[in-house]
Amino acid sequence: MKKLEDYVISIKDFPEEGIVFRDVTGILQEADGLKLAIDGLEKNLNGLDFDLIVGPESRGFIFGMPIAYNMHKPFILVRKPGKLPRETIREEYALEYGTSELEIHKDSIKPGQKVVIIDDLIATGGTTKAIINLIERLGGEVVKIDFLMELKGLKGRDMLKGYDVSSVICYEGK
Repeated sequence: MKKLEDYVISIKDFPEEGIVFRDVTGILQEADGLKLAIDGLEKNLNGLDFDLIVGPESRGFIFGMPIAYNMHKPFILVRKPGKLPRETIREEYALEYGTSELEIHKDSIKPGQKVVIIDDLIATGGTTKAIINLIERLGGEVVKIDFLMELKGLKGRDMLKGYDVSSVICYEGK
């Protein structure tokens, strides 16, 4: 069996020159790759006491949902504005050029619940920090943040200081 890294497709100079895009679709389209990804993320949660998993649109859904199922935990969606049908709270966060927003159902997390965030990639950490803010505004406690891939060169962990952060694959560059 190949290593998980072998299923990641690295595309040079995408979306712009000097960037190496780490494409997870190579993992998804191979049963062995998908199993390695889910097993690797789930292993990072072994022995952890938590109540639910939060995953952001869209790749956080892909990787977080099977783990929630396997571990018999609820799965909570974080989405772009206007996509959730009930009352939500919203968090704005900075992008390289401008801002964006995320929403979560206002009743999805109860005060004191222990929360794990699962996503495919940590780059600068801005999106994840916005998710943390949403969870904490609802009274949840983030006990773990678990990524499939990490781009160390972008120093996303710096934005997440004080939180337990893990990644299955770590790339030194950007």
